[in-house]
Amino acid sequence: MNTATLRTLIGALTLSAAGLVGILSWEGYRGEAHIPVAGDVPTIGYGTTEGVKLGDRTTPEQALARALRDVTKFEGAIRQCVAVPLHQHEYDAYVSLAYNIGPAAFCGSTLVKKLNGGDYEGACSEILRWTYFHGHDCKRPEHQRLCGGLADRRQAEFQHCMKR
Repeated sequence: MNTATLRTLIGALTLSAAGLVGILSWEGYRGEAHIPVAGDVPTIGYGTTEGVKLGDRTTPEQALARALRDVTKFEGAIRQCVAVPLHQHEYDAYVSLAYNIGPAAFCGSTLVKKLNGGDYEGACSEILRWTYFHGHDCKRPEHQRLCGGLADRRQAEFQHCMKR
């Protein structure tokens, strides 16, 4: 069967349960707002930043509900800028990336240009370029502590996108 026939219009896709678990696993849970390593934006729950102030607290249940709302926001942004059909595994990888880098960065990326141009493999490969954190290349061993597993996350998102 032609792989193009297996792709689904993006409007019909939603993040899979496995995709959500992946995001939550990578983000990790923190019940009190904190500034991540070398970061400058208060973060709480499963990576939520919008409206978060230091001193805020949450429960795992509240954090999960917020993460689900956040995912919906990122899915909406992806639907706005991706014009080609996707496989579920590609969609899950792109939602994870957008959740981590933000919808504006995702939609303005070379990845989306390649994707909308039909270069699916090239678009997946672009995930591997998003390994910089405050000017540090997270693929370099001396920066791994600072980056908190970012290079590993990108490799996993790439593998998922390519379904390897």
